[in-house]
Amino acid sequence: MKKHIIISALIIMSAIAPRLCWAQATTQTNTVLDTIYANDTKNVALFFPEPIRQGITGSDNFVFTYNREKEQYFGLLQAKPGKESNLLVVNRNGSIFSYIVRYKKQLSKLNYFIPLSNSIGNEKPLVIDSIQTVIVKDNIDNRTYYYQKFCSYLLNRNQHIGRIKKRNEGIILSVENIVFDKDELYFVIQIENNSTFDYDLNFLNLSVETRQKGKKKSLQSLHQEPIYKHHFPSKIAEGKMIRFVYVLSKFSLSNDRRAILKLNENDGERNIELKISHSYINNPN
Repeated sequence: MKKHIIISALIIMSAIAPRLCWAQATTQTNTVLDTIYANDTKNVALFFPEPIRQGITGSDNFVFTYNREKEQYFGLLQAKPGKESNLLVVNRNGSIFSYIVRYKKQLSKLNYFIPLSNSIGNEKPLVIDSIQTVIVKDNIDNRTYYYQKFCSYLLNRNQHIGRIKKRNEGIILSVENIVFDKDELYFVIQIENNSTFDYDLNFLNLSVETRQKGKKKSLQSLHQEPIYKHHFPSKIAEGKMIRFVYVLSKFSLSNDRRAILKLNENDGERNIELKISHSYINNPN
């Protein structure tokens, strides 16, 4: 009888134990840490899925800054020449992220969007009730969240790609910046209303035009649908200026193609067609 009780207990424990230790087992396995490169001339931005509570570097030649008074989702990394070190970041929810950091004079990447799945563990033990929640969170698409944070970051920067601007009857349409990150192009757009009455926006479309060669020259247009719009306005009041961001899947253009940004007024004729050279599209920031 005792033997059967012991065996039954072992079977129950063998079924429960993996679930109890699931979170710890996945984090305790040997993981090769990703490497983030930085230098002393540019800020490398790291966007996390939760606000940063603590960030520590293992060496003085690496500096990780973040808002310690008001929790924010991103921090900035800079480095001076020296040996490699590590960066440890703890989010508000206890998620822990660890990376190798190295100095590199020429940087190929300035922005890192870090998903929750990159966490090496949690400072608080996970219990059975929270396992299902973790699984659900891992399955959620965080791209919209990343777009929001990165677009806000771009709007706070004072960076311009060139003079891309056109005006009509006091309305000025301009593209301040074009930024490439991962698989997307970010268009930082500005509309300024210097007229004496409001501008009601009907649509703002981006298309690609191809010049057809031959005796009968023609244009072939292909609409590019944004995958995300950040702070897109419906109206620009008189004397006001609005800045927003269009996010599109990355694309490149040949010499005979160009991008066209078409601004259309609702119940009005103050329309603008802004031509964007292929050189700006192919050489974003």
